[in-house]
Amino acid sequence: DCLNNIVNAEKRGKRQVLVRPNSKVIIKFLQVMQKHGYVGDLEIIDDHRAGKVVVDLVGRINKCGVVSPRFDVTLGGIEQLASDLLPSRQFGHVVLTTPYGIMDHEEARRKHTGGKIVGFFF
Repeated sequence: DCLNNIVNAEKRGKRQVLVRPNSKVIIKFLQVMQKHGYVGDLEIIDDHRAGKVVVDLVGRINKCGVVSPRFDVTLGGIEQLASDLLPSRQFGHVVLTTPYGIMDHEEARRKHTGGKIVGFFF
């Protein structure tokens, strides 16, 4: 739901988008996107309920989505998965949840670990 909101706001050319409800997974996912420069600032609003996040958009997202169910991915299967989901080998990121936290597929390959797939963005 969060990622759909972001894609729709991006398509409309909005500067920022309010995402709610909020979860640890959503925040980690957004932090990975922020690290690669796909979104700007993240402002987390704690209202003692589900919480909200205000995401500043920079106009770089073409598509982001979630992969459900969260399939298991082995270290060898990461490459195949990336080629299935992403438009080309040069850009885009698949987000995995690993024993070392939530990260993109390149970092997981560097840390030599597999995990479960959460989603993707490019």
